[in-house]
Amino acid sequence: MKNNLGLAFLCISSLFISCNDDDDTTTTNPPSGESIELKNHSKTPAFLKTKPGFEDLEIYSLLSSEDQLTDSPEFVYGSMGDGAGLLRNDDGTFTLINNTEADFSVARITLDETFKPTKGEYILNSGATANTAQCSGSLITPEEHGFGPLYLSAGEWGGSAKFVYGTNPFRDASAAGVQTALTALGQWQVENAVALGKDAYPGKTVVLIGDDNEGSDVSGGQLAMYVSDNVGDLNNGKLYGLKIGDGTVTDNDLAASNEPLDVEFIELEQRTYEPLQTECVDKKIMAFNRVEDIDYRKGSGANNREIYFNATGRDNVEGRTSYGRVYKLILDENDPLKGKISVILNGDDETGIAKTFRSPDNITVTENYAYIQEDPNSHTADRAHDAYLYQYDLRTNSLKTVLESAHRTQEAFDGGYASADDRLGAWELTGMIDISDIIGVDNTFILIQQAHTWKNDAFLNPDGAGTADNSSNEGSIITVVKGLPR
Repeated sequence: MKNNLGLAFLCISSLFISCNDDDDTTTTNPPSGESIELKNHSKTPAFLKTKPGFEDLEIYSLLSSEDQLTDSPEFVYGSMGDGAGLLRNDDGTFTLINNTEADFSVARITLDETFKPTKGEYILNSGATANTAQCSGSLITPEEHGFGPLYLSAGEWGGSAKFVYGTNPFRDASAAGVQTALTALGQWQVENAVALGKDAYPGKTVVLIGDDNEGSDVSGGQLAMYVSDNVGDLNNGKLYGLKIGDGTVTDNDLAASNEPLDVEFIELEQRTYEPLQTECVDKKIMAFNRVEDIDYRKGSGANNREIYFNATGRDNVEGRTSYGRVYKLILDENDPLKGKISVILNGDDETGIAKTFRSPDNITVTENYAYIQEDPNSHTADRAHDAYLYQYDLRTNSLKTVLESAHRTQEAFDGGYASADDRLGAWELTGMIDISDIIGVDNTFILIQQAHTWKNDAFLNPDGAGTADNSSNEGSIITVVKGLPR
């Protein structure tokens, strides 16, 4: 989608954003000289609508589950697209690594010099992950982290192999059935594992891990940390869990605090799921209500030690968030095992700026903003809206709503993408990554729609390793959003 100024043209239906004219493009020359043309390449519309103040955003539909790519006509982009990472290749093309959560797989999508998808293949399949959902993900690169490239995907639900997986983004697709589980990071219901930038703790490898454990469990969901004294070592370090004070502080106590509280990461000896949960309870590791995505502030070394993460919440869990919260963790300059934590956005505060929260899930942090994506899995009656994308200003502590999922429209019904019976919040926003520096177009992001009610059996088993019994037939849509400040 483009606005009607300069090179751009805005195509908007009454309730959702969609452009299908391939002649409407925004052309930019990236640093390496190739010509990027942001345009709609998918036959599926981007079912998104802008909120007040963000009408000038340009939104493009890049790829969906119903598209056929030129160089891989048999490839099907799978169900519940989620975590992602983007690389620029030496020949000017691009490699997008993207989890397909409900197909338990990781896909690699090649885009040409203009940023048009041309080929897709699976580099980690459901056989390798034992049908364990690959939720959010993060890309490690030498430029940002001091080692790599390596893609981390997180095994959360479904199968029993709930590990963090490390996959070479350029591996041959014939190796998709072989996995590398990073067992030293522990076995959790992992939503994401995020390595801090190389300037955070020079000479060390520090990875934060979010446990999306159901809040009704005594152990809750933890925030874990892996630390090695060697750069690039993901096998021989130590594992820790976040503890606040003497361990009696609850999630609600933290939210009620008027100042940040001291935290310490306590060493954990166990590595497999049940023993780890028991050890966390015994050592009074903080029990959050489903720790979801994690990211750190971009910029200088001090920024890299400024961590933000979400707890998505769940109804009726005593002492923990119901509607969801966003937390800020500032790690000590000299010791990653110490820091201070606070709640910066509290969905349970009915008078606060986050009073519209419905299960904040994924988070993307730039130098000046945090972009929070919703998975509205509860609270339909009292907070009746579809999935929001929020913008939180790290400097002013202000919160704005940027976009809303807009699939419940007549055009979506007529196209078979949604039904008039779809509940509010049936679709999810996720997988947002900042691609500005990689493609040379400022203020540009990828944002993914999990189209939970768009179903087609042609989407089943796209990785070639599963069966209809363990694969989803839901569609996914990758969009590009241009014009969001960083």
